[in-house]
Amino acid sequence: MGIFQLPDALANKIAAGEVVERPASVVKELIENSIDAGSTFISIDLAEAGLERIKVTDNGDGMTEEDTEKAFLRHATSKIKNETDLFRVGTLGFRGEALASIAAVSRLTVKTSQGDLAGTYLALEGGAVKDRSKSDARKGTEIVVEDLFFNTPARLKYMKTIHTELGHVTDLLNRLALSHPGIHFELRHNGKSLFKTTGSGDLLQVIGQVYGMSTARKMLPIEHDTLDFSVKGYIAKPEVTRASRNYISTMINGRYIKSMQLSQAIIRGYHTLLPVGRYPITVLAIEMDPILVDVNVHPTKLEARFSKDQELVAAIEETIRSVFRRTSLIPEMEQKKPEQSTVSIQDSMPLDGPQTGNLPHKSSNLVNEQQPSLEQPKTSGLNWQETFLDPAEETPVYHGLEDFNSEILASPEQGTISDDHREDRIPVIYPIGQLHGTYILGQNENGFYMIDQHAAQERIKFEQFRDKLGQAPNELQELLIPLTFDFSRQESLFIEQHKEELDSVGLFFEPFGNQSYIIRSHPVWFPDGFEEEIIREMIEQIMQHEKIDIESIREDAAALMSCKRSIKANHYLNQEDMATLLVDLRKTKDPFTCPHGRPIIIHFSAYELEKMFKRVM
Repeated sequence: MGIFQLPDALANKIAAGEVVERPASVVKELIENSIDAGSTFISIDLAEAGLERIKVTDNGDGMTEEDTEKAFLRHATSKIKNETDLFRVGTLGFRGEALASIAAVSRLTVKTSQGDLAGTYLALEGGAVKDRSKSDARKGTEIVVEDLFFNTPARLKYMKTIHTELGHVTDLLNRLALSHPGIHFELRHNGKSLFKTTGSGDLLQVIGQVYGMSTARKMLPIEHDTLDFSVKGYIAKPEVTRASRNYISTMINGRYIKSMQLSQAIIRGYHTLLPVGRYPITVLAIEMDPILVDVNVHPTKLEARFSKDQELVAAIEETIRSVFRRTSLIPEMEQKKPEQSTVSIQDSMPLDGPQTGNLPHKSSNLVNEQQPSLEQPKTSGLNWQETFLDPAEETPVYHGLEDFNSEILASPEQGTISDDHREDRIPVIYPIGQLHGTYILGQNENGFYMIDQHAAQERIKFEQFRDKLGQAPNELQELLIPLTFDFSRQESLFIEQHKEELDSVGLFFEPFGNQSYIIRSHPVWFPDGFEEEIIREMIEQIMQHEKIDIESIREDAAALMSCKRSIKANHYLNQEDMATLLVDLRKTKDPFTCPHGRPIIIHFSAYELEKMFKRVM
């Protein structure tokens, strides 16, 4: 079989398979070009979620006639000129593949001008130029992409419903708006306005427009600078959680990226403040010298590698923890405001039968019914569990707030506390009784409190056990009866491969038949009754991360012990017991959640109580 070079038309279609996955991919590439061109206004107009038509208009620098034609050649770019530039990429686009790939699988027209002379009009079909002429002199660029994948019908089979494809576009636009709060974005679908930002540069305002005003009120500012990195943004209070990592947004030099390393650092920063299986809402903008980051890892430019990743991870984790150490995190109960109403986008998008994508325009506040505002529970203002409702995350279509009140967000509820005054993180609460043998009821001048007695004692004992286990010497305790373990073939291979590391932490596995091992001793800090669980967790860590984190193992052991040895529900306490428990809780480092992230205290302000009883209207 002879080797020959692929023709450009076929090569472009293959490249399009990497770059143009769906309509959202086209929107991403076009918006990134607009941002690189210095635009402060970018409008996106879609028909049928972009499958029929995508129009992106900006007020950027525009292009000359010569550059307009060159822009659609493969690997044509103005953003890098030599190999050295690849290691100092300061723009969102740089590969020179996007426009050629998009044009190869669509009917595309472009009008562009630098504002001083008549502009350029160019029409392409399947990548081939069909028409060229002069256009108006409006500064900026307008690109229209129609009939996407018209010449690659097999690709259309992989497209989802209109609702799903629109969800991908809105999710993308949310990320871009959060990455560039100084740009005015507008999104319309089938002639209806879906999303709009002011371009004021206020990140908290954009967070409110993306996630809702109630969520924005519960965001805490974060800022940290080193010689290499600058980290700024907002993190949600632990009471605001979601069921996936999709709400963790990290931007590097204005580029949204997906990084498991950074996501894990953010989650570790929350530590035991998050419920198991729940994730926070965070928006972090990280600035660094471009030479420290490699964005040329993947065709979609969604991944990156860092030169000083460990330093960055440590800075993010510690900065988040320091914010929470200075913050009061008692959830406040708020009643549903009856005058607030929502319109469901999904109501007008049937998921079966033909999809037209027409959206209602009954209100400027479009909210997805499946993503309720955290401060608008469906039943009662007393139902604090609404905080942990799962949103519809497969196809998030967020709401835009056109009349967003930035003054309300100017002072988020921070409750800042000094690091040196641990007991000031929660107020003195005076017990007045007990509910169902499970909840301590308390009061002070600020209102009414409910305390989960099991979660409170679990937190107290967890910190005691954690400190005790952390101070335990690295000595071994001989066992009268060895522990026997049976492992799978894969687990056995990992044990053999990492025997030296296991030995270093005091686990000496002796072969004992086919895939069986015995252990004759273990570290003295292993709590009685939990030896086998801890050893198996160490093996799981080896298999997942190829290393053992002793600190996290000791914390897990402390959590197990604290849960087993704490008072349970339906255990009645006298007044003295309740008072002692509340005093001990105030002395803990993190008195707001149990080790598994469940809330300990709920607060009803005096004002909210008076509203419920109609003493105030």
